[in-house]
Amino acid sequence: MPDMKTADVAIVGGGVIGSACAFFLARNPDFAGRVVVLERDPTYERCSTARSVGGIRQQFSNPENIRMSQFAIEFVRDVQSELSVDDDPVDLSFVEGGYLFLASPEGQSVLADNARTQIGLGADVVSLTPQELSQRFPWLNTDGLAAGVFGQSGEGWIDPYSLLMAFRRKARALGAEYRSAAVTGLARSDTGGFALTLSDGGRLSAGTVINAAGPQAGAVAAMLGIALPVVPRKRMVYVIDCRTPIDNCPLLVDPTGVYVRPESGQYICGTAPPADADPDGEDFTEDYSLFEEIVWPTLAHRIPAFEAIKLQRAWAGLYAVNTLDQNAILGPHPDMPDFLFANGFSGHGLQKSPAVGRAISELVIYGAYRSLDLTRFGFDRIGRNDPIPEINVV
Repeated sequence: MPDMKTADVAIVGGGVIGSACAFFLARNPDFAGRVVVLERDPTYERCSTARSVGGIRQQFSNPENIRMSQFAIEFVRDVQSELSVDDDPVDLSFVEGGYLFLASPEGQSVLADNARTQIGLGADVVSLTPQELSQRFPWLNTDGLAAGVFGQSGEGWIDPYSLLMAFRRKARALGAEYRSAAVTGLARSDTGGFALTLSDGGRLSAGTVINAAGPQAGAVAAMLGIALPVVPRKRMVYVIDCRTPIDNCPLLVDPTGVYVRPESGQYICGTAPPADADPDGEDFTEDYSLFEEIVWPTLAHRIPAFEAIKLQRAWAGLYAVNTLDQNAILGPHPDMPDFLFANGFSGHGLQKSPAVGRAISELVIYGAYRSLDLTRFGFDRIGRNDPIPEINVV
């Protein structure tokens, strides 16, 4: 294959965010440039997308996050017309099972405030009292609960790898090029644009660079002397069997942050580790202590049938955590307008990918957001140390 030496747009990272950016650029009739996607691991074996639990929800606290997820639901529902190639079917295995967020008395007001914001933006969520929770979900132990909010439609989970592959295949069919290489060097070019050094020995010049490097985004930005507060942190997912079926089980989020949802006759579950046991780093070793000490006891209390479960297996993946506020960092660097961020999703990148791909492509082509104004998530807030907290982080 000939060496690819120039590109109008180089996308660093070919996961779901980078591939969504490539797709929306390549399909826009107002863009005729060359897109090159650089992916260090074409097998995607340790890609964050492939190791996620595939959730899509509207239950966020920030309006922009809610609207991005609403677009994702529209996109998933219309994925056949959006991403099919040669009329081959695209199957994301979408289960519209809903999210159920539970709150203790201390968290009730926050949950209620979030629900009002979501309902105001058209989300189909309903607030439930403990009594209503018991009626709707009779397998649930409501001890210690003050309220719950359930997404009746527009929430659930998909096969994340299938979405990634569908974005990638369609982007390539539209002319985007994928190169199996890591970026080992990145610098401003004397003639404008950027010069990229690649792990395969090649070099690439690009007028615009999109940082979509997931957990490695901070390292990519550092090549340009940019301090980006995005770090890789391990998150465990556990697969369990339960002898007693849990009918109509949504993706349930306990007030402690422990979550569980059904998956092909089994259940998957997990939680974020305690802050003092959550180091930065690309660690994929399996950690069963978190399950034994936190996840299982919490689930056994909240769903009594889970007192008798069998742990089948587990895997680790990486969150790209924005340590400032756990929200996305989007758009151009103030001093380098042709270097764009699509980073820091803190575990929510999959469900934001359609909206982010659309948004970043608009910035590249038109120099401004057109569909949804995401200026609030710009890099400027990093320098100002002005966080935009997202309360509903799972």
